[in-house]
Amino acid sequence: MRFAVLLAPALALASPALAQATDPDTIPPAIRAMLDAAIASGNDAEVATIVKYARAADPASGDAVLAIATAWRNTQAKSREVRIEQAGTFDLWTGKVEFGGYLTTGNSDTFGLTGIGDATREGLRWRHKLYVQGDYAEALDVKTREHLLASYSPNYKVSDRHYIYGTGQFESDRFLGYLQRYTTSVGGGIGAIRTAKMTLNLELGPAFRNTRFTDGRVESSLASRGLIDFDWKLTPAITLTQDASAYLDSYNSTISSTTAIAAKVLGPISAQLSYAVQYEGQPPVGRKTTDTIGRASLVYAF
Repeated sequence: MRFAVLLAPALALASPALAQATDPDTIPPAIRAMLDAAIASGNDAEVATIVKYARAADPASGDAVLAIATAWRNTQAKSREVRIEQAGTFDLWTGKVEFGGYLTTGNSDTFGLTGIGDATREGLRWRHKLYVQGDYAEALDVKTREHLLASYSPNYKVSDRHYIYGTGQFESDRFLGYLQRYTTSVGGGIGAIRTAKMTLNLELGPAFRNTRFTDGRVESSLASRGLIDFDWKLTPAITLTQDASAYLDSYNSTISSTTAIAAKVLGPISAQLSYAVQYEGQPPVGRKTTDTIGRASLVYAF
């Protein structure tokens, strides 16, 4: 209601015809009540829906409905900018913590653990991403998997959809044939899809890799890096994600993919099933090129 009151005088000065078209008093009471309720909820998607159907149901008041919604969005955007500018280093972080494990006894004794931390901080111009993953498994008291990955990726936003990324990554997995692998990359990214239910980010750029293999070899090489980050909210409670990356070089190309589906259980807690595949083009002799792992885990969103 207060947005309409503030908006009307300015519109009246601009033009009598425009003022009449955007006069809040021309909005039918039923539509006005729905618009006020949507604004009070703070949900932009709900406001957009009310505006869409209100303009179709009563074209005469359509411009007034849109003007109120636009004023509200502008106020929200300004408030968000102020909040971000005043935020501290440890504020504005969102993400998830994932933990899963399994234990079997009887004919075979198998034990496995997986843990993932994924956090993002959205600023006005900068986006910061932190990711840590650890997997451990053993069968009959013999280690069968010991994987560690940690990465940091700052993004500079050129526009609403385009950005320049940088990334630094450390990996260790002797069962895939390398003790240490360091990767750096700089390139461009685009938010190809950004809707309330679906997002798709694509990145592409050159990379530099330094790898210390389990057979004693040490290799440094230039590579091409590509990344796909896809999230699809199938329902309010179920989300499908697909993350894939590729490092292509003349020595040892790497392709990895993780598909996951998560269902909300209680509040910020979800149950998740995922399947990951990692391919190494030229592993040391005696090592397989492809490694897969299925995970069942609980995820806490913050």
